[in-house]
Amino acid sequence: MSFLDKDYREIITKAVIGKGKKFTQATHSISPSHRPTSILGCWVINHLYNAKKKSEETVEVHGSYDINIWYSYNDNTKTEVVTERVNYTDIIPLAVRDDNCLNDDFDVICKVLQQPNCLECRISNQGHKVLVDIEREFLVQVVGETKVYVKVDPKGFKYDDDDEEWDFAVTEDELNEIDPDFLESSSSRSKD
Repeated sequence: MSFLDKDYREIITKAVIGKGKKFTQATHSISPSHRPTSILGCWVINHLYNAKKKSEETVEVHGSYDINIWYSYNDNTKTEVVTERVNYTDIIPLAVRDDNCLNDDFDVICKVLQQPNCLECRISNQGHKVLVDIEREFLVQVVGETKVYVKVDPKGFKYDDDDEEWDFAVTEDELNEIDPDFLESSSSRSKD
């Protein structure tokens, strides 16, 4: 089939030409200023990220977040919060790819499926550091220009209003089913 045929048209459009998803678990080692006795809480905040197409097969997501650990020390007599900024790079493979892109001008759409989240926070065996297990997940889409070939119907399609007749007439049976006191009974119920 030749696409120079009069029955086909080439449409140049922006479309999703690549798609990928990646789930990551990472362990971070954090050194508080005091030797921890116990962990009282851990949370992840201030997540920032950006994504760009790195190669034909991958997208790189660069990001950072703050890990806050509330811990006790001095045999559980004092508490403190330690905050550490963590930077990361996730390389996401594009599982779905369209190699027929027209140029190298791409837009990358990155969506967080799972915000960075603390799975576990524990004191290391040596007792001086805190180990934090974090999970995160991203979905990326690469948008670029591509061609779509469409078959043209030579006869075209014409919608005719007379094709379908709608009968909105009310029948005698429908009129008999109408409750004339409906509005009165519903308004008196709403006042109660």
